[in-house]
Amino acid sequence: MSDPVIIEDYDQHWPEQFELLRSRIGAALGSLASAIEHVGSTAVPGLAAKPILDIDVLLHSASGFPLAIQHLGSLGYQHQGDLGVSGREAFRRPPHDIPHHLYVLGPESGEYIRHIRFRNHLRANPEDARAYERLKRRLAQQYRDNREVYGQAKTQFVEAILRRANAREHSPAA
Repeated sequence: MSDPVIIEDYDQHWPEQFELLRSRIGAALGSLASAIEHVGSTAVPGLAAKPILDIDVLLHSASGFPLAIQHLGSLGYQHQGDLGVSGREAFRRPPHDIPHHLYVLGPESGEYIRHIRFRNHLRANPEDARAYERLKRRLAQQYRDNREVYGQAKTQFVEAILRRANAREHSPAA
């Protein structure tokens, strides 16, 4: 059995924890990274979330993957491969570190764009953020012992938000 899905109220320390991690990761990767972003629910002020930060690192070039893997390894990160998402490499955090997921993505990554677009939409639309929180709390109770099903159950909501965010971004008034 995996760790149970637990949703916690927003923690005001999440942004500063991200900054600590970004500083360390950025120092290790140097010019390989073009961006290091706090994504996911912990990146949306006021939004309840699983207390695990999600971090996306966007590389300047896909040719930087091998060096990024090496540099992150020197910090204690364990490379896990793409975990089924092409163009994205996942890393297990060092033991006893701030709880987080780390992903390194190539410059043409659609997954990176999705993460940023979803985060920014929730930041700008509190009513959608509240609806997402209600859904996550309900699903966490329903699928407490099955993270995979919990994640899948959020897909329809996430895709609907992304469609709206895409429409707004591509509308003449945007």
